[in-house]
Amino acid sequence: MKDNVWLTYEEDDRKELEQLSDAYKAFLSRCKTERECTAFFEAEARKNGYRSLEELVEEGTSLKAGDKVYAVGMGKTIALFQIGRKPLTDGMNILCAHIDSPRLDLKQVPLYEDTELAFLDTHYYGGIKKYQWVTIPLALHGVIAKKDGTVVPVNIGEDPADPVVYVTDLLVHLASKQLARKGSEVVAGENLDVLVASCPLKDEEKDAVKANVLRLLKEKYNMEEDDFLSAEIEVVPAGPARDCGLDRSMIAGYGHDDRVCAYPSFVAMMEAEAVERTSCCLLVDKEEIGSVGATGMQSMFFENAVAEILALLGTDSNLAVRRTLARSKMLSSDVSAAYDPAYSEAFEKKNSAYFGKGLVLNKYTGARGKSGSNDANAEYLAQLRRIFDGNQVAFQTAELGKVDFGGGGTIAYIAALYGMEVVDSGVAVLSMHAPCEIISKADLYEAKKGYAAFLKEA
Repeated sequence: MKDNVWLTYEEDDRKELEQLSDAYKAFLSRCKTERECTAFFEAEARKNGYRSLEELVEEGTSLKAGDKVYAVGMGKTIALFQIGRKPLTDGMNILCAHIDSPRLDLKQVPLYEDTELAFLDTHYYGGIKKYQWVTIPLALHGVIAKKDGTVVPVNIGEDPADPVVYVTDLLVHLASKQLARKGSEVVAGENLDVLVASCPLKDEEKDAVKANVLRLLKEKYNMEEDDFLSAEIEVVPAGPARDCGLDRSMIAGYGHDDRVCAYPSFVAMMEAEAVERTSCCLLVDKEEIGSVGATGMQSMFFENAVAEILALLGTDSNLAVRRTLARSKMLSSDVSAAYDPAYSEAFEKKNSAYFGKGLVLNKYTGARGKSGSNDANAEYLAQLRRIFDGNQVAFQTAELGKVDFGGGGTIAYIAALYGMEVVDSGVAVLSMHAPCEIISKADLYEAKKGYAAFLKEA
């Protein structure tokens, strides 16, 4: 087992580590949806000299080495490029992570009243343990898209002056039957409805509590009940990310999967100086539900963006796009399961990820017999070893638990369809997919160092 990287740090390392951790906590506290992440990254990219690909295409502006460009897909995914000295058809060095996280989504007709309590009906998104989402403070994030074309942002529950919302649970005194169920059945998906009000509107004869909620929404957002039909409102844990542990060595918060990889990928991209091969940071939506849809990795968004950039560089052909992607190299920056001694039966110690050991390389993911896995080439792993060792990046290798216990997948296999070299590379997480997850600050720091080295030298 490799040494704990904390023991190698000098004062300057710890200072940089804490600065990165503080910035990441602020980001994680502020950006709890894929839309909020994309808006944040776009704003920061523009401050760092990046220009919109859409604007450049409209202007017919040519690109050259050193130019910085970004493209946004439907406000939920973003791709950033720094053009290198070498031709784009020689391939790119790509950092790819996802910015969606498990949560509860409001249904299209969510608001109802029952026994003078008002609720919002939900449909859970991604893989969750449903019982973890009851009896905790929750917030509402999202947008209301109106028929006149206006889009109104929603954020209720984050300001200390805001109310929070809540999913109820059965009191333990009456829960003997509930506690006898399997864990997956303790709380049913249709019971994850969010309690939002209990005060009736005066002089309202029917569903007076619901009427009061509609009054409040009308006052705050000029919203009618029918506007839920074209709203995307996510229910997420309320409150900021915080230091964890008496030694403050860890961070507790919602959405580490996979924003703990997306954020250092973005930082590494912003810090990158002039590069030989074009650098790319691709931050996508929908990974938690199979990378589907127009903003997921399976869409044509990324391929279309590359085609547009090639055209602005003076090369306009389908073959050029295919060559560019096939000759690219990617770190599929996704989290890995950290070894938890409380549940040691699920892990194989020699091939587990540990806190404080640095960036994690997962040669393969998938389930059981590597089903759904990318399984990276040995030659590519050897190159990454050389890069990381040469830049004093602490890294470790792991697989996702014992062979027959389950498993999981990432976007790596989708990128590999282009023929590019891809490997999963991320940060170890405790309590993955829970409303509050834990990561090591040291692993976050080493991830950023590793991503920066990859962009420079791969």
